[in-house]
Amino acid sequence: MLLHPIRFLTVLMGVLVTPKPLAVVETGRISGHVRDAISGGPVVGANVVVVGTSLGTITNDSGYYVIRQVPIGTHQLTARFIGYAPVTVSGVRVTANAVVTQDFKLQPSRVALEAITVTGALGFTLRQQYAPSRYMEVDGSGVGGQRMDSLDAWRYLRPPVDREQYDEIVENAFIAVAADPMSTFSIDVDRASYSNVRRFILQNGQLPPRDAVRIEELVNYFPYEYADPEGDAPIAIQTEVQPAPWKTQHQLVRIGLQARRVKLEHLPSSNFVFLLDVSGSMQPDNKLPLVKSAMKLLVRELRTQDRVAIVVYAGAAGLVLPSTPGSQKDKILESIDRLQAGGSTAGGEGIRLAYDQAVANFIRGGNNRVILATDGDFNVGASSDAEMVQLIEEKRRTGVFLTVLGVGEGNLQAAKMEKLADKGNGNYSYLDTITEAQKVLIHELGGTLYTVAKDVKIQVEWNPARVRGYRLIGYENRMLRNEDFADDKKDAGEVGSGHSVTALYEVVPVGVETDVTIRMPDSLRYQQRRVQPAPNAGAELLFVKVRYKQPDGDQSRLLTQPVLAGSGAAPSTDFRFQAAVAEFGLLLRNSEFQGKADLARVIASAREARGTDPEGYRAEFVRMAEAVRGIGLARK
Repeated sequence: MLLHPIRFLTVLMGVLVTPKPLAVVETGRISGHVRDAISGGPVVGANVVVVGTSLGTITNDSGYYVIRQVPIGTHQLTARFIGYAPVTVSGVRVTANAVVTQDFKLQPSRVALEAITVTGALGFTLRQQYAPSRYMEVDGSGVGGQRMDSLDAWRYLRPPVDREQYDEIVENAFIAVAADPMSTFSIDVDRASYSNVRRFILQNGQLPPRDAVRIEELVNYFPYEYADPEGDAPIAIQTEVQPAPWKTQHQLVRIGLQARRVKLEHLPSSNFVFLLDVSGSMQPDNKLPLVKSAMKLLVRELRTQDRVAIVVYAGAAGLVLPSTPGSQKDKILESIDRLQAGGSTAGGEGIRLAYDQAVANFIRGGNNRVILATDGDFNVGASSDAEMVQLIEEKRRTGVFLTVLGVGEGNLQAAKMEKLADKGNGNYSYLDTITEAQKVLIHELGGTLYTVAKDVKIQVEWNPARVRGYRLIGYENRMLRNEDFADDKKDAGEVGSGHSVTALYEVVPVGVETDVTIRMPDSLRYQQRRVQPAPNAGAELLFVKVRYKQPDGDQSRLLTQPVLAGSGAAPSTDFRFQAAVAEFGLLLRNSEFQGKADLARVIASAREARGTDPEGYRAEFVRMAEAVRGIGLARK
């Protein structure tokens, strides 16, 4: 959408040429509904703009809209839609970090337009239904003898969002401890799902697709106050046990890993290759222009000992900038400025060339990494998920790590990008705004781009005397066989400097009545499964084992920690917030395991557990949950 605040922010970022940190501009949000003044029904596809700015949005199927990052002050808003008289409201006062509600009622105009034809440089025909019996058409003609340019057209027209790809998530079930007393999975530090969900809710005013919601990525989006590792280990284990808010007879077990925090000046030299998608699908402001601004942010953080090469791909792949030292920032920035979008998408060829550049300039003992920025819409050469994953697995053996930055909407291939990051010893983030780029590439630079432990796996052994059944919340695509835990050939997740990783289990204690189905296999012929608790239960609830490798190592190391049953102590602030985020994810997914999950409790709990929140991430989560209350959780 051309009237999104990304246009303003990308232009602003484009003129910054010094490495000074960005000033924080205080902003708020404006949201509300646009309705038909006669019928009271929603006006779908109505355009709402902040007059005198480039800020604006389109209403969703409920007539709901949200405009983010509105500067504080008093503003004038206009709502309009073809077939209605526009309405302008003055005196809308926006305060810092607040949500202002402004509703509109539009009166149908005397001239009812059944269709509209738009002249401009769109170069295609679009037919989009906005309401029963009302259509808009773009075919390059004219409208009643009047002309509208492409910008005007996009104020009213929004391309259908029907090519975004998300793999189906089959949620983990409750497993009987008597059937399988061990649970094994690879850790996941991807956080793309959260920012993508935020895009749907706060920018588009609609619920995300169910399979776009990965609960573990929502929980892991936020920093937590876990203690740093002691001794030589690069990671430390943190645990806590409390009642599950949505089913209080169950327990919620939190297993957290904290990676060692390494100061930027102590990080090893970096050999980066920017692999940037400049195909035709990357033209919108929230794609290549956003990527260029994000890369500029990272370039300004480079040290003299760091190096950057730039590879681009469209119909073919090409080397835009050979490996260049970080001291030549102007040269690197100039190369980024010259990039333009156009052509098809030869992603496989680009990946090969990028890895060739990374290997050619390999820094032994350094940080060698390809940073891929794309919407994931590969369509030339190797393009299927299997082909691309096989290519990345092959290149992983070079010792070069991979970071994937996803952008855009409408054709976002999230499933493919996550697979590439997982198989490339890396991580996947989704950039919905330049603010998210700052979080990923500036505030969390070490965690995103500097690995301190690779192939990290967790194995939990449950005490059958205390636990009847368990369910891992999320991580569905990270599950491992129990025998994979000790197999050093089995690939797993990577942890960056300062990263925290959290996993949540919902547990059914022994002796507790529950209405959930606990999966239990058929009886065995030659032995009996033990389903009764042992006479001496002991104090331990579970035993945690973690395996990891050094970034350049091939042999894993083991960490262990027993976890005692809940002590009755009050839950920590972090735990209360994590439980609220998990409960929110269960609601968004309309999960069969949501129990008595409640949005009002999510909002109240998260608000009370904001803690210090220096970057405002938790406050934003509260606003997002409040926005969902306005949208409603009903699904067709």
